[in-house]
Amino acid sequence: MGRFIAIVIVLVAVALAINSFLPKGDAPADQEKPPAAETDAAETDATETEAAAPAQEEASPSANEEPAAPAVIEEAEEEETEVADAKAKPADTVEPEGDTEVAAKENEEWTFVYNEIAELGNPALTAGISGKGELTAELIDAWIADEKNHEVIVPTLPLGLSLGAAEIKGLDVNPLTHAKIELGRQLYFDTRLSADNTVSCASCHDPAQGYAKDTQFGVGIEGQEGGRNSPVAYNRILSGPQFWDGRAPSLEAQAIGPIANPIEMGNTHEACVETLKGIEGYQKQFDAVFEDGITIENVGKAIASFERVIVTGPAPWDYYQQLTNFEKGYADDIADLDELKADDEELYDEYMALKSASEANPISESAIRGGNLFFSDKAGCTACHVGANFTDEKYHNLGVGMEAAEPDVGRFSETNEAVDTGAFKTPTVRNISLTAPYMHDGSQKTLLEVVEWYAKGGHPNDHLSKNVKKLELTDQDKQDLVNFMAEGLLGEFPKVETARLPK
Repeated sequence: MGRFIAIVIVLVAVALAINSFLPKGDAPADQEKPPAAETDAAETDATETEAAAPAQEEASPSANEEPAAPAVIEEAEEEETEVADAKAKPADTVEPEGDTEVAAKENEEWTFVYNEIAELGNPALTAGISGKGELTAELIDAWIADEKNHEVIVPTLPLGLSLGAAEIKGLDVNPLTHAKIELGRQLYFDTRLSADNTVSCASCHDPAQGYAKDTQFGVGIEGQEGGRNSPVAYNRILSGPQFWDGRAPSLEAQAIGPIANPIEMGNTHEACVETLKGIEGYQKQFDAVFEDGITIENVGKAIASFERVIVTGPAPWDYYQQLTNFEKGYADDIADLDELKADDEELYDEYMALKSASEANPISESAIRGGNLFFSDKAGCTACHVGANFTDEKYHNLGVGMEAAEPDVGRFSETNEAVDTGAFKTPTVRNISLTAPYMHDGSQKTLLEVVEWYAKGGHPNDHLSKNVKKLELTDQDKQDLVNFMAEGLLGEFPKVETARLPK
């Protein structure tokens, strides 16, 4: 009994000593630490067991006591959690350099996670400034005041396009930021860039029409028609020179070309800049994004930034190929799935995840046959439509339009080299089913017409590409090729806000 009383006295003394070192008001009144004398028998037994420990350990709280210094203990727990999280990360996880603070901002159902690395196709990149209704100066002020919107984004590409990551163009001279992308989005949909306020970039490169136009030729102010079909404005991050003839050396140059074209936007660069300077919301954003404010060059940089984040999402063929390549590489391992699960659960889980993704994005047998044919020597499509974006980014004479008395000479007008006569840039065939009509002159209305054109060997002329030759294709082969392009290569575009612009 005497021993028990002595221990209680020691505990009370220790508790009083600890309490004297704690700042007043650290703990809420309803969370005061109970006196040591009121602890239950189990706690007393535990304290008796610990009595033989060194004095430093005696001062440590037991498992059932409140910690003597909550703030210190919480910091230690946070550090332990961070260490545990770090250990739990996969070995191939790459942490971005610099500030890795994550802050989420919501725009309707879209959430953008601020970080230095962002996968393109994330709809929050193109969702516009948070909120609904009029895009006021106050909303713009809050937007540009957020430093996170000005951090440089390192883009990654979605499945399929990711194989072309080494081909990304333009970011060395025009890095992406969320603020610049948003400014470009606004400019892209703003008809005030044109002379009569009727035409925007989206007029000929409409998201609702696959970032192209369903007319044979581009249509500008006062209903004027050009002489070429509107090329697509997606997956431009993997493309260098622009337009069918490659006359624009960069996406930035392409973006401002139509502004001063008399049959497109019919404006002048000088007048366009003056118009933008008269719009408070634009003046604020340009001043925040660019050191030299509103210039026609900066208009091009902003629009190009927006266009670079418009990419095609993974298509059924991408999922199918991913699964097929795995099955070929691990044929022996997956022969017995029960055994694989027992021996290598991680590899088993990877395989099942690939199967699940492919099943969620089904592809028909006809499209699979068409894909295999597309990559075969029999069809020879990959002589030009090659790589992650299914284009060699080069110029070829297919004989299209060459029967005319004065044919469009295409690339020749830029190079003056005979070999480029009638040659036009190879378009991507990703999401091509959304962008009819086809060819540089919009002369072919369906994908089947395109396949038929290649099958007959194009239109003979002195500059016909050596890659164009007659093909021995059955009607089923032709339909399979169409299904591969229309179904197998169809991926989603990111959702884009089209209406909210500065007043």
